Amino acid sequence: MNELKQKIALFIDADNAPASKFEDVLSEVAKYGVVTIRKAYGNWKNPSLKPWEELLHEYAIQPIQQYDLTKGKNASDIALVIDAMDVMYTKDIDVMCFVSSDCDFTPMVTRALAEGKVVLGFGERKAPSPFVNACSKFLFLDQEPKQNGAVQTKLKNIKSDTKLINLLRTAIESTEEDNGWAALGPVGAHISNKTSFDCRNYGYKNLSSLFKAIDLFELKRGTGNSYLVRDTRKKRST
Repeated sequence: MNELKQKIALFIDADNAPASKFEDVLSEVAKYGVVTIRKAYGNWKNPSLKPWEELLHEYAIQPIQQYDLTKGKNASDIALVIDAMDVMYTKDIDVMCFVSSDCDFTPMVTRALAEGKVVLGFGERKAPSPFVNACSKFLFLDQEPKQNGAVQTKLKNIKSDTKLINLLRTAIESTEEDNGWAALGPVGAHISNKTSFDCRNYGYKNLSSLFKAIDLFELKRGTGNSYLVRDTRKKRST
């Protein structure tokens, strides 16, 4: 938790986000500071938004009504972006959060990053990858609960995720010592500087747990009880 409370603006695309996961969003956002602006966008006459409507008063969320005037067009997306731009330039905000699963807010995110803001994203796995990757951090809200029978399948899927494995290996190579071992802290920092990666999106609570689960890497305790990690290919070559 930051010693100085950062001010956060939270924008919710209620048409494309699960209301049942809003407490998870608030728990994560609370790590960064205090939410001073909370807005949710959608056609509130639509019965599908009833779960969100029940949360408005409880969490002091300001509903922004957007009618579906044109078929195939989402007025809520446009209104959200306009308000977010206005807040970014006229309010004292440090962190901007976007909750959406279907809409691509990549241009808005990149502009906010260029203005020095931290950008947090939340949504289901169907969220557009450019939007996910553009955020400082993106957390999926539709994580499947761990099941003992699915552990091996999950691990197999992770090991076959070439993009993930290359990301981990590159981070190690960029921070390792001559002996091939890299401190876990710098490895994590290197990853964070490149992508919106979050271990929880893969079913692990932290980076050490993820490395421990993948037999492509070695993990051991270093000085001060910190972790060191090494690519197993480095072991074979030394």
